[in-house]
Amino acid sequence: MIIYPSVDELLKKVNSKYSLCSLAAKRAIDLQVNQNPMLLEYKSPKYIGQALEEIISDDLTIDPNSVSEE
Repeated sequence: MIIYPSVDELLKKVNSKYSLCSLAAKRAIDLQVNQNPMLLEYKSPKYIGQALEEIISDDLTIDPNSVSEE
């Protein structure tokens, strides 16, 4: 269960649950493989939590030009 950051606050940053999950998962893998944090300090010890913290802090966003609309 996600307590921080809240899902409601995250969805204000990313326009859909699917995009949020996809972005967080890709970033969590990147954090695990490359060890390149965007924040100085994280509340969560897990990579997925750290990715969500980056999203809520506006350090991680989706490039609107990379999303195709069908």
